Amino acid sequence: MTIAPDFNSTVDPAKLEKLAEVAVKVGLNLQKDQELVMTAPLAAMPLVRLITKHAYMAGASLVSTFYSDEETTLSRYRHAPDASFDRAAGWLYDGMAKAYASGAARLAIAGDNPMLLSGQDPAKVARANKANSIAYKPALEHISNFDINWNICSYPNPSWATLVFPGLPVDEAVRRLADAIFAASRVDRDDPVAAWAEHNAELHKRSTWLNGERFAALHFTGPGTDLTVGLADGHEWHGGASVAKNGVTCNPNIPTEEVFTTPHALKVEGHVSSTKPLSHQGTLIDEIQVRFEGGRVVEAKASKGEEVLLKVLDTDEGARRLGEVALVPHSSPISASGILFYNTLFDENASCHIALGQCYSKCFLDGASLTQDQIAAQGGNSSLIHIDWMIGSDKVDIDGVRIDGSRVPVMRRGEWA
Repeated sequence: MTIAPDFNSTVDPAKLEKLAEVAVKVGLNLQKDQELVMTAPLAAMPLVRLITKHAYMAGASLVSTFYSDEETTLSRYRHAPDASFDRAAGWLYDGMAKAYASGAARLAIAGDNPMLLSGQDPAKVARANKANSIAYKPALEHISNFDINWNICSYPNPSWATLVFPGLPVDEAVRRLADAIFAASRVDRDDPVAAWAEHNAELHKRSTWLNGERFAALHFTGPGTDLTVGLADGHEWHGGASVAKNGVTCNPNIPTEEVFTTPHALKVEGHVSSTKPLSHQGTLIDEIQVRFEGGRVVEAKASKGEEVLLKVLDTDEGARRLGEVALVPHSSPISASGILFYNTLFDENASCHIALGQCYSKCFLDGASLTQDQIAAQGGNSSLIHIDWMIGSDKVDIDGVRIDGSRVPVMRRGEWA
């Protein structure tokens, strides 16, 4: 019998403990007697166990974890009948939606190989993704509407680590990715909780300035980019810790370097080019170029993964419109690391980005009290997808455009003006 090597021994246990503590105390701000629903790859078991411990120490009433496994995922594509790819576990997502409606918090640990499905039939991948998106929507709405406190953090799965550091032995790749995750997540500091408080204050300063300006649009210019992103009526900028509708202040993404808001779904014009590859469901989509008219993508191409990109755009009507625009300085720690993580949670925090699909209702003034029809009337987009891709660099300038047409420099050469 072959025994798999234990790559977990290369992950610094003290920093992993700090990551678990930050996920519970800063990411979730888990409350006494609150339930927690967690999802994770099997490889992340060491972090799952630590988060579970810290959750119960914080007073959680119940922690329920659902695991994914790369080999069982691949078995479906290798052996399942064709009809399988139009099905999803709706019963599971209905249960999650019920848990969130009853006040449970949500935590996801990312770490699966981003290119796991790269060798599988793109049509089957697209069908499975669509079926899953439809089934997941009742649960996702509690997250995108910010009804609950939720968080995403990451663990250095060996299959992900060897993708990011392909020239290294597996144990060294895991160690390097772990160190990069710890640094980006600010758990390499003496007091990570205090470091997050300082970082949140800086992000709040940026979002407060943007909210005070009340720009009607943002204008991006750079190589292959001349894009005007109209902002939704009554939009509100957010960054760092925010208050969910249940009254709990949480940091949904660890790490995060962005301030973000909701574009107007009908007021995006011009063309834009991606500045970093997008890893989406096992496919690397690179050198994306799209053109918008009246808020809608009317032309799209990519040097790699174009077929998958076009299938994504055809998911539903809202998939061709924007649900988010986010500003990140080019000098952010993740950008400065020079690492391409193939994981949107990290790569989006290295660059300004936009997202196709669903908007966040919290990015509206008094968003908690708005109905879906009111959000749509103010320009908010609705879709089964929300896919971020990167459009910022040290060659991109951004102006804020006021309602009278006057302009204010927001970023110059990728840095705050």
